[in-house]
Amino acid sequence: MKTAEQYWNPILETLPREQLQKLQLRKFQNVLKWAYENSKFYHKLYSDAGIEPGDIRTFDDIRKVPKVEKSMLRGIQGREPYPYGDILCVPLEQVTEYHQTSGTTGQPVFQADTWQDWEWCAESWAYILYAQGYRNHDRVFLPFGYHTAIAFWQAHYASEKIGCEVISGGVLNTEARILKMQELRATAMMATPTYVLGMADVAKRKLGIDPAKDLQIKKITVAGEPGGSIPATKKRMEEAWGAKVYDHIGATEIGAWSFECTYQSGLHVNDALFIVEIEDPDTGELITEPGRKGKMVITAFDRIAQPCIRFDSKDIIGWSPDECECGRTFRLIKGGVLGRADDITKVKGVLLAPTSIEEVVRSIPELGDEYEVLVTKKGDIDNITLKVELIPGQESNIDLVKTKLVDQLSLKTNLGYNIEFHKYNTLPRYDVKSKRFKDLRHKE
Repeated sequence: MKTAEQYWNPILETLPREQLQKLQLRKFQNVLKWAYENSKFYHKLYSDAGIEPGDIRTFDDIRKVPKVEKSMLRGIQGREPYPYGDILCVPLEQVTEYHQTSGTTGQPVFQADTWQDWEWCAESWAYILYAQGYRNHDRVFLPFGYHTAIAFWQAHYASEKIGCEVISGGVLNTEARILKMQELRATAMMATPTYVLGMADVAKRKLGIDPAKDLQIKKITVAGEPGGSIPATKKRMEEAWGAKVYDHIGATEIGAWSFECTYQSGLHVNDALFIVEIEDPDTGELITEPGRKGKMVITAFDRIAQPCIRFDSKDIIGWSPDECECGRTFRLIKGGVLGRADDITKVKGVLLAPTSIEEVVRSIPELGDEYEVLVTKKGDIDNITLKVELIPGQESNIDLVKTKLVDQLSLKTNLGYNIEFHKYNTLPRYDVKSKRFKDLRHKE
């Protein structure tokens, strides 16, 4: 039986869909009017398109509003009011928080927030953590040094908001973080999938600590990479730590818009704070049915300093055909973010999503967690090289592993690969976002 105690906001999380859509429309109208009246950038964008706030009367009218892309945000930066440019909707004196994107896809985008915005950011994360079972008895370890990137700043404040005790790993190295988690009996942590697996490897290999037996971590929230929604990667993390692993999706300029709950049936869109549209990448057609993948366009309702309105995220997602047993009326997406429209590329005439390669590599127990993919071109021919590591002690099985790897890659991606086996612990390791897929064709 579902009870109100399992929801952070039981009213909004169980609101009937019809009422939820009415709320979303009203909130969209409010943020559109705010941006039109207070931002020179948005006012010009909408005026040039012949759109005024009063024109948006129905849910379908939302699609008339022009989209915003990251390249547009980069183009604004450096103008007055410096450094955010004329997208800003409040006086500079009201900006209390500065963060920026990681820059993994180009020049970082600056993000301004008022104190009210920052409270909203913590609130959006509170939905996530409460849905994943975080409570005031938890001792949460955050194994990162905080800096200009937004990662885990919001998680820190949200953890405090719901009553958790928070430990920042800060400048500690990986070994020291593991020992501190053991010493203080931390019950939860948050990191990228890459670092979750990396910490487990370091614990066993360098410290003789088995996280599943010697630590008390019971739940892990991951973000920053698609691994949390890739079954083989999630399985590796859960087995390594003896803990439940929950995915979450967010972005600096958007906010924390999606989360997995304890039922692990997919990722809920936080429909109370955002509206997500999925559209065909080629035609722009709105996708409402499950099974079709498309590009996400998203609006955050309550961020006022630098609003995010119909932002073209380039993230490829798809609606789930299922409903979650948790009782939330928030919609589900299936498989998390499957990649970015910019990352899903044609190789040998076949569309390739890097997440498909990760699923194969991580499903083979004889292989280590790390791998690297290089796409090159010789003349008119595309070549894919996949570098992997054998787990120590599996050297005699290399031929069997290679056969299994080639067969699964062909089945999952319809492509052939040049397989390179590397000595364990020689491929690059990453603490935050990984860069395992490298398309070098444009450099040749």
